[in-house]
Amino acid sequence: MFKILVINPGSTSTKLALFNDEEMVFEENIAHNPDELKPFKKIKDQYSFRKELILGKLEKHKVKLDELHAVVGRGGLMRPLPGGTYKINKKMVEDLEDESIWQLEHASNLGCLIAHEIGKKFSIPAFTVDPVPTDEMEPVARISGFPEIERRSLFHALNVKAVARNVAGENLIIAHMGGGISVCALRGGKVIDVNNALLGMGPFSPQRAGGLPIGDLVRLCYSGKYKLEELLKKLTKEGGLIAYLGTDSVPEIEKSIENGDEKAALVLEAMAYQTAKEIAACASVLEGHVDAIVLTGGIAKSGLVTEKIIKRVSFIAKVLIYPGEEEMKALARGALRVLKAEEKAKEYS
Repeated sequence: MFKILVINPGSTSTKLALFNDEEMVFEENIAHNPDELKPFKKIKDQYSFRKELILGKLEKHKVKLDELHAVVGRGGLMRPLPGGTYKINKKMVEDLEDESIWQLEHASNLGCLIAHEIGKKFSIPAFTVDPVPTDEMEPVARISGFPEIERRSLFHALNVKAVARNVAGENLIIAHMGGGISVCALRGGKVIDVNNALLGMGPFSPQRAGGLPIGDLVRLCYSGKYKLEELLKKLTKEGGLIAYLGTDSVPEIEKSIENGDEKAALVLEAMAYQTAKEIAACASVLEGHVDAIVLTGGIAKSGLVTEKIIKRVSFIAKVLIYPGEEEMKALARGALRVLKAEEKAKEYS
């Protein structure tokens, strides 16, 4: 039996869990209120703060770190790489600390950094699994139409890959619907095309603006209304449902619709409409040979949203629903496959 510690930092919380093989022994969700995080100018400045909280929770659960077989951190904004389980090495740590690679920052970067530190201190292997910049796109999918800009892969790879392992089929379309929405075309387990779910492509989502009319966006950039950082924040964290309705909570929006809010009904339908359009586009990537369409992520719990999507895409293939996301299990299973020699850990370079 292998003991595996999983660390998954998010923007407002840090999740950790201990597994014995695939059985979860315990899970902790450490919430961070805005006042706690306010003193830190950058997410990487939260490293020591979050690490100490994690170590405190592990002490509370009487976890002996030197008895662990592996520690797994949620993968962040490193360089593009194929999917799989990776050893966290010095080069990966350096790249996670280098904001120039993506010119963005994300709390998931801290997962690998903390896992690496624990692994080094206690001489146990540290891994990450299917990180956000997992990139298996085909060359034709990278061409943008403007040579100075290449289409890049940045999506909910961890949950998408985990779900794909549970669904029979060579050709799949998987839509992960959370704070952002990733719509992926998979062939043989590889994500051969996907929208950039963080910035500037695909459907709008609870927090993201999605693909926007280029001319209008360029004019807005030069209007003097926003500084660069302000506009990026509005596009990635304050767009979509938040921008239109003041909330990113789909259950809350559904209650408003039940009470007769016509604007809420229209905006939520538009999000489902754009997601369905992106799914249909992925069907053309797979040349119409689609074994199944899968809806997953937190929004897949909404019968109202999934019903609207299914209505528009069910002619393509059967639609399966895997509500929620099991990131902690997916991270643990990735490490377990390596520990059981079912898969070889990849080297990041």
